[in-house]
Amino acid sequence: MTTLVLCVDRADDIGRTVGVSMPVDGWDAVRSLVTEVGLADPEDSTVNCLLEGLRITRDLRADGESAVIAVVSGSGDSAVGADRSVAAQLDTLIDRHDPESAIIVTDSAEDERLVPIVESRLPVDSVDRVVVRQARDIESTYYLLKQFLADEQLRSTVLVPLGVGLLLLPALLVRFSVGVALAGLASLLGAAVLYKGLAIDVYLARLPDQIQDALYSGQVSVVTYAVAAGLALVGIFLGGLAVSPISDGVVLVPAMQFFYSSIPWLALAALTASAGRLLDELIEAGHIPRPYLNVPFGVIALGLVVRGFAGYFLERENALSHLQVAGLTVHPTQRLAVFVVSAIVVSLVGVRVAAKVASDHPEAVESDTEPADRS
Repeated sequence: MTTLVLCVDRADDIGRTVGVSMPVDGWDAVRSLVTEVGLADPEDSTVNCLLEGLRITRDLRADGESAVIAVVSGSGDSAVGADRSVAAQLDTLIDRHDPESAIIVTDSAEDERLVPIVESRLPVDSVDRVVVRQARDIESTYYLLKQFLADEQLRSTVLVPLGVGLLLLPALLVRFSVGVALAGLASLLGAAVLYKGLAIDVYLARLPDQIQDALYSGQVSVVTYAVAAGLALVGIFLGGLAVSPISDGVVLVPAMQFFYSSIPWLALAALTASAGRLLDELIEAGHIPRPYLNVPFGVIALGLVVRGFAGYFLERENALSHLQVAGLTVHPTQRLAVFVVSAIVVSLVGVRVAAKVASDHPEAVESDTEPADRS
């Protein structure tokens, strides 16, 4: 059993220092290489890496194992070129010595990126990272910062919002008080964290392709979604107009006024969007899946509940006139009960309709549950 003790140098420090051709293999060749690298640059940590490789090889041979030490170094104008160069050198060493496993010796976090390349060709028994004792903390911090700054996604996620916040903070301090400035900065950073945490950027990146596919496929939901967005804006606008100024610090009444005026339009928007989705499923599959049938009834029931409670609170605060039916005044509690009961009836009707459709089209139920069964 032959073990390949492999010293890796992804940045090609050895090639730039002594200019030898790679790979270098064999005890005598590597000992000579250590001397050349040490004389050319005594402060280079590669010397420690080569010495560690020689020590591991000596210990393996002392235990009666067959061990071969070798050195590979990346060369090329790019990281991809360097990795391919190391892969070619590794193939040469495998053809020359036919090892059964490898022990990798590195001197930096960057060199450890070559471990998957070695693992794709040989079983790796161990990875030994050599760190100069006097500079352990400095080197670790340096490579962590270097890796962080090299990651484009981390830079855009952390550094960009932080930079924008630092630029806005002086302007906010000049115009507003310290509390308002800090609150605005915290809101900005919170919005940035939620933007990435909820994967809104991923959704927005895929949205144009989804709209294009929907337009080319002739889906009705494209139009209904646009109409639903318009109805939702109308509801928000009317809800904002219905809000009265806040008095005595009470926020509940304006909030209830907003919900009471906007809920019918928001519910209509949700119904329009769900109707488009229902038509798409009906055109594409010839039947409507049961979950899609429950959506319109659920939207109506939820709208009734929210509007009922909003009206109840407004009537209790005398912000809404009492309902008159046949000359009789309906009490707020009675009015709320009517809305709640109506919501429950609508939900039951939705369940009944969905069950009826499922019994008439059992293949629709099977198609709905098939993915869950497979999982």
